Amino acid sequence: MFEDSKLKKAVLAALGWEPSMNSAHIGVIAKSGVITLLGRVESVAQKQAAEITASQVWGVEAVIEQLTVGRPIETEQSDDEIATAVIVRLARDVSVLGDGIKVRVEKGWVTLTGEVDSYYHKLALDQDVRGLHGVVGLSDQITVRPDVNVSNVTAK
Repeated sequence: MFEDSKLKKAVLAALGWEPSMNSAHIGVIAKSGVITLLGRVESVAQKQAAEITASQVWGVEAVIEQLTVGRPIETEQSDDEIATAVIVRLARDVSVLGDGIKVRVEKGWVTLTGEVDSYYHKLALDQDVRGLHGVVGLSDQITVRPDVNVSNVTAK
């Protein structure tokens, strides 16, 4: 097992090389192979990237993620602005077939409800929302419509 200081340096270096996130406001504590990530990131996607990156460093046995999502006060978005951004993003993404998807935003936390035709579409919705500025969390309550052919269903 790595000594704690070397493991901390290795995780910080890995976070610094991760192109999908800004690691400037992330702190790392290492203790016996357990890494704790502290600080602030700009999106849920960056939070997820930090956790994955840290977990892939050799010697890391577990990751405790205590990152908060937020933007500097001067760039914070209102719930109305976030909801509008979600709706626009979903409308522009051709891989999302989400007619009837409902969006609710409360204090930056986005809740999606409705139905899609496939798990692929559900994942696409999820990725679209996680990367938006101002989103601090996502409750994905989208269901996938069952693929049932009515002619194959018989009554008993």
